Amino acid sequence: MMKKTSLLVIAMMMAGCGTEINIESDSEPTAEDAAAFVAAVETDLTEKSVFEAQVEWVNANFITEDTDAIVAKVSADMTALRVKYAGEAKKYNDLELNPVLRRKLESIKLGINIPAPGNAVDNKNLAQINASLSSLYSTGKGPDGRTLGELSRVMATSRNPEELLAAWTGWRTISPAMKDKYAGMVAIANKGASELGYPDVGYMWRSKYDMPADDFQAEADRLWGQVKPLYDALQCHVRAKLNDQYGDDVVAKDGAIPAHLLGNMWAQTWGNVYDLVGPESSAEGYDLTAQLKAAGYDEKQMVKSGENFFTSLGFDPLPDTFWSRSLITKPRDREVVCHASAWSMDSQDDIRIKMCTEMTAEDFETVHHELGHNFYQRAYKHQSYFHQGGANGGFHEAIGDTITLSITPDYLKQVGLIDEIPGADGDTGLLLTRALDAVAFLPFGLLMDKWRWQVFSGELTPETYNEGWWALREKYQGIKAPVARDGNAFDPGAKYHIPNNVSYTRYFIARILQYQFHKAACDLAGYNGPLHRCTIYGNKAAGAKFRAMLEMGASQPWPDALEAFTGTRQMDGSAVLEYYAPLKVWLDEQNKDRSCGW
Repeated sequence: MMKKTSLLVIAMMMAGCGTEINIESDSEPTAEDAAAFVAAVETDLTEKSVFEAQVEWVNANFITEDTDAIVAKVSADMTALRVKYAGEAKKYNDLELNPVLRRKLESIKLGINIPAPGNAVDNKNLAQINASLSSLYSTGKGPDGRTLGELSRVMATSRNPEELLAAWTGWRTISPAMKDKYAGMVAIANKGASELGYPDVGYMWRSKYDMPADDFQAEADRLWGQVKPLYDALQCHVRAKLNDQYGDDVVAKDGAIPAHLLGNMWAQTWGNVYDLVGPESSAEGYDLTAQLKAAGYDEKQMVKSGENFFTSLGFDPLPDTFWSRSLITKPRDREVVCHASAWSMDSQDDIRIKMCTEMTAEDFETVHHELGHNFYQRAYKHQSYFHQGGANGGFHEAIGDTITLSITPDYLKQVGLIDEIPGADGDTGLLLTRALDAVAFLPFGLLMDKWRWQVFSGELTPETYNEGWWALREKYQGIKAPVARDGNAFDPGAKYHIPNNVSYTRYFIARILQYQFHKAACDLAGYNGPLHRCTIYGNKAAGAKFRAMLEMGASQPWPDALEAFTGTRQMDGSAVLEYYAPLKVWLDEQNKDRSCGW
């Protein structure tokens, strides 16, 4: 997850520290007025956004009632000014403007993730609700006092269905208290979106992809249609193997899979059940978690390895301040937001990560992912304020994920983490291991925002929030709740990105783009073998082209950035299918006598 300072200003708390922008005028606006307005806003935000990031950083690293109150106050003040800027930006909608200026004006309007209405009461209430929702999640514990980390370890390791169910239901006791607050947030945010000229917040989110909102929804569905056959084959095989393990009373041979059996609190990735579903005659050939520990790695060295990958491609090393200011391990003395994130504090060189790193193969990949955000942020630091971002949200998430595809046996041997590269007979196991996370994630990545689009549009009401959630999970994932859930449960709130209002479609797009980027990088590196065995570690030619795309930031529409690196202007799921082609053959063989679908 990338944490970039939002485009908001703390006018009241920093009075006198910046330029007062007078944007009222009785005359008809001109192109010159629009340019002056954008320049003034950009200067103001460039100067003041640092304090916003510092307040958010302190709150995320020292969760108390006081820091919650401070961040709520700052958020309210920033949102008020941002809403003012967005409202003024509408004045220039009908002018003929050059594409760069028009893009920046749209950034002013669309940069508000959860827009507050113009009145102070709603603005303050929205900020307080959002701070409360975030705190409820971050400080949540099960009825027995176990934290999310502790409950997640049960989900990952236990093979006792009753124990798994207790952990699954235990974490979901944190979210019923969020439901009414969330509904209040939806109502206020939709008022804000309406004032900016959008039907609702979901429509506004879908408008951020350089195409009409309805076209973007169709594009997401098109991409899902490309990769769905691979997911369907994976779901069928996993369901059959879970049935072998637990029996018909726990998981049937047909229909949806109970959500507590897949090794993850949200059933969004399934890698932790590999031992139950993996091929008998094909092994990975190594245990990366064990290899990291045997090699004497600690959490900081894991992050150093991620840095080393990027420098091998020609990127500059991370600044010294990254190491002195990042949070890499969980403190023992206080509550922090452990959800991994990457931060750009000053839109220049003060970049950081914040995560409670553990010595696991999963977190080895996570640090590569988070550093992808940081190296992207640093690559576009020369761009003007409104162009300091990913070409679209999916780009930012895909950069680090692209690098994780190069964490192959060849790469691990080059950096001394394994002694021998396993033969091709281990490829099925390696591909299944990755598919249980990356392919299994695809429908979850799509449905998270589909649920919110329905909530913001009013298709789902507070009374049907939970019903709609499980309807989408069954439709797209073939997953169901393991026990009956009533309308008060608010199970969506048990996932970080819902109470924290983090848009999720970008993660789905990133899963498509990372394979498309990986294929393009491997082609640039002159690689001719199976796509899943390619690593671009140390390849300066691929790195130079990759860096050139990152340096573009958001200065051009995303099809331009995509074309600059891949040669095509359309997102395409075919690289996903190519990468997993050997696995699909194996899955089809396993499923030949099974009844697939749900």
